[in-house]
Amino acid sequence: MFKDLFRTKPKYVTVRPQAVAVKQDTSAGLWQKCPHCGNLIYKKGLEQSLYVCEKCDFHFRIDVWERLRQVVDEGSFEEFHTYLVSENPLNFPGYSEKLVQAREKTGLDEALIAGKAIVQGSPCMIAIADFDFMAGSMGSVVGERVTRTFEMAIEQELPTVIFSAGGGGARMQEGILSLMQMAKTSQAVERHHQAGLLYVSVLTNPTLGGVYASFASLGDILLAEPGALIGFAGPRIVEEATRQKLPSGFQSAEFALEHGMIDKIVHRKDIRQVLGRILHMHRKGLSPGA
Repeated sequence: MFKDLFRTKPKYVTVRPQAVAVKQDTSAGLWQKCPHCGNLIYKKGLEQSLYVCEKCDFHFRIDVWERLRQVVDEGSFEEFHTYLVSENPLNFPGYSEKLVQAREKTGLDEALIAGKAIVQGSPCMIAIADFDFMAGSMGSVVGERVTRTFEMAIEQELPTVIFSAGGGGARMQEGILSLMQMAKTSQAVERHHQAGLLYVSVLTNPTLGGVYASFASLGDILLAEPGALIGFAGPRIVEEATRQKLPSGFQSAEFALEHGMIDKIVHRKDIRQVLGRILHMHRKGLSPGA
């Protein structure tokens, strides 16, 4: 059965779309409404503000290509593991069709891309999840890409940066094959740690379920975007399960910081500089003060 988990794509060059998709925007025209405060934003201005509402600081979801544009040094990203593509090993009804729809919607072949990049002069392995691909859920391919990213980082003695955006947790259509990715990715993180290498986990909105309960919460340094929803189950589910009223702001990035669950909240306009500084300070071979 395990041989049916992945299939190999034909070896051809894929031209990545250059257009930036503005998440949560289905309307035509020149203006975008902020879903948080209702402010009308000129779309050109929204792009210039890195897709952050200038009135309330709401961080719009962005796709993986916009994230790369904002974070890594231009032209430095080299994508790996593109030959891994999800199948339907359990013959779950409708799953194959959902995968096709997700690929058509996002232009991606899976919910996470991975590769090697440079951030402000410091090389690293990097992986980025896209919520619009089946809610960023973790199936066998996502888990395999995360695992291989850490393994390649160990081979090349590089730090790893992962941007998580998974509100779907482990992908139910793959059953236990999806759940086992939690253990597999966690073990890969530990091997990376034992090799003395840095792992920076950046939690974006939302980071929930099996994604958070495995590799996303295991970073040596945990960063988050403002207002990101972070936790295992969503607030509504927690309230229903415990039959208790949750405190204001429960599971927000600000709540997590206040309770010691993350190290720092970083505004989108600062993330490249913050990551660059962290990677530089932990760069192997640099003398103190370099």
